[in-house]
Amino acid sequence: MNGIIETPEIEDEVETFNRLQSGLPDLFERVFPDRLHPRTVLIIPSLSLDQEVLSKISGVHHYEERMLCMLQLLRMPRTRIIYVSSQPIAECIIDYYLHLLPGVPQHHARERLKLVSCHDDADVPLTQKILDRPRLCDRIGNALGDRSLAHMACFNVTPLERRLAARLGIPIYGCDPALQDYGSKSGSRKLFRESGLPIAEGFEDLADDNDIAEALTELKRQNPDLRRAVIKLNEGFSGEGNAIFRFDKAPDTGIGKSWVSDRLPGATFCASDMTWELFENKIDEMGCIVEAYVEGTHKRSPSVQYRVDPSGHLDPVSTHDQILGGSGDQVFLGCRFPADRAYRLDIQDSGMRTARLLKERGVLGHFGIDFVSVREGDAWRHYAIEINLRKGGTTHPLTMLRLLTDGAYDSATGLFSTPGGETRYYYATDNLESEHYHGLTPQDLIDIAVRHNIHFHGSAQRGVVFHLIGALSQYGKLGMVCVDKSHEDASHLYHETIAILDREGSQRP
Repeated sequence: MNGIIETPEIEDEVETFNRLQSGLPDLFERVFPDRLHPRTVLIIPSLSLDQEVLSKISGVHHYEERMLCMLQLLRMPRTRIIYVSSQPIAECIIDYYLHLLPGVPQHHARERLKLVSCHDDADVPLTQKILDRPRLCDRIGNALGDRSLAHMACFNVTPLERRLAARLGIPIYGCDPALQDYGSKSGSRKLFRESGLPIAEGFEDLADDNDIAEALTELKRQNPDLRRAVIKLNEGFSGEGNAIFRFDKAPDTGIGKSWVSDRLPGATFCASDMTWELFENKIDEMGCIVEAYVEGTHKRSPSVQYRVDPSGHLDPVSTHDQILGGSGDQVFLGCRFPADRAYRLDIQDSGMRTARLLKERGVLGHFGIDFVSVREGDAWRHYAIEINLRKGGTTHPLTMLRLLTDGAYDSATGLFSTPGGETRYYYATDNLESEHYHGLTPQDLIDIAVRHNIHFHGSAQRGVVFHLIGALSQYGKLGMVCVDKSHEDASHLYHETIAILDREGSQRP
């Protein structure tokens, strides 16, 4: 299955899903607050996104491991977890996460964890693989136990996840796929405009290269000094669906649509191995937007995350400075938490205007709003860029920090504090990649972390937590969250860990 995720809507399926979702507030209010209450959490870490664009990311199958942070829920002694993956996850990786559980014997936690695998590494969303295996579906259903005490947690919710929820008879703590257009690039721009957030000059709801050429021509006409523009697939993610168009050598007398059209195939793509032909096909499938590239000598890419819980409460839960790379700094590489104190409360407050609109329209669960910020004198100007109606690259580091420390985010200060009142910061990445790491096994990584005393210490509530561990040996890639008492300490720990891994990896015979 390639391309955008599409599945025909079945009336009974939608009705069933809506009925199941209507019971989620009662489950949330009755079960969630009581750590001793029995419950089952079915974790479906499916990246139900465009598979052709996903395939450009090295080791992408192992991104299903990012939601292993949710194994920390096993700290609640009567909670059961069913974790489904495309391929089996190595036991040493599971042991690594269970070892992080504070105050819970590993054997006790392991008995309450059921791992299920499709044994299928095809470029197909995990949820589709599950639906294609009725007997596997039945085994998952049987393992749920009392379904009135069960719910599903997903990376993102599409019609595929809705179908699985209806098939299993449990709700999803996530956004109804009927609302997913609000999380598209075009939908984001419309909501930002409606809520009064500044956005880059641009055009949405573009359907083909003719629309793109017209939009680029008009942008340049409006701003003759414009040097670059960004073309973004409506359903792109992590910058992988973006392309940079440059107005280099544009005639002084102005450009026409034909001048732009001739140069569109020369756009610079942020995804590796992307071609204009493939990009054009994706535009036909999902549409796109064109925006002026926001220039600036001092530029940042902060984001703010919110949560609407099943009772309807909206809260800000974090801010981050995103670390971007690739062509035109469009690809998400990692993040620092919290965002710079110069503006973290500003973006949290301004983003709340759009967050309230999303809540009013029925959005549920975690979502984020990304900005591009440019310093002008002593102040920062923020341009809203996109809405992510799903878990993102900033979700699992924060989840890990919260569950490991039992701490909480204070929206009044934008800081995270442990129960003892100490502030914690982190530097996290999904894209640490080096040829030196090829051949290092998960056991090697854990041994290196222990010998160099960089692994997370529950007593000190600082250290490194690794993820994407399964991608290490074959792809030389992994992720990590470096937790410490200040931005400076977390950054130092991050760079120290890289130096250790580089040294250990290069010393092998």
